[in-house]
Amino acid sequence: MTAALFVMIGLGLFLGLVLGFAALKFKVEGDPLVDQIDAILPQTQCGQCGYPGCKPYATAIAAGDADINQCPPGGEAGVKMLADLLGVEPKPLNAEHGVPKPKSVAVIDENICIGCTLCIQACPVDAILGAAKQMHTVITAECTGCELCVAPCPVDCITMEPLKEDIPHWKWRYPVIPIQVQVAA
Repeated sequence: MTAALFVMIGLGLFLGLVLGFAALKFKVEGDPLVDQIDAILPQTQCGQCGYPGCKPYATAIAAGDADINQCPPGGEAGVKMLADLLGVEPKPLNAEHGVPKPKSVAVIDENICIGCTLCIQACPVDAILGAAKQMHTVITAECTGCELCVAPCPVDCITMEPLKEDIPHWKWRYPVIPIQVQVAA
């Protein structure tokens, strides 16, 4: 009994050491510029920029494959912050990707909803709850207002309602960009 216990402890320690070594040896470093760009983007995951989400768009900007003015939810303020970060001139928002709109959330008319689940499948942030052939509802705190759930709805029961700016719904207009401080050794 005790021999089996010691074998299991020894095996656990050995595997822990192997995994720890592998984590250090094969560590993948992220690009800090991509993280800073991603922190500026609004995190709506709407795809209006032509990329499937904010992180792929940030990666494309950092690589020089995308322009800084393709994000309508970020608006002119987002373009200016990206230009300041990258040290380039700000550009007007590219209207091909859409126009800025007030922050809004999806609202489902539960009397009309047929429970088709198409909106659930379209939501990039899992903000819609429901089951097949049952009414659906939106978790307002999770909804980013991307509007991707509106088009697939066959009965048009989803509307976008603007968020009122009162104390419970107030947020910083500009994201806080983490600053990395290097300490001299």
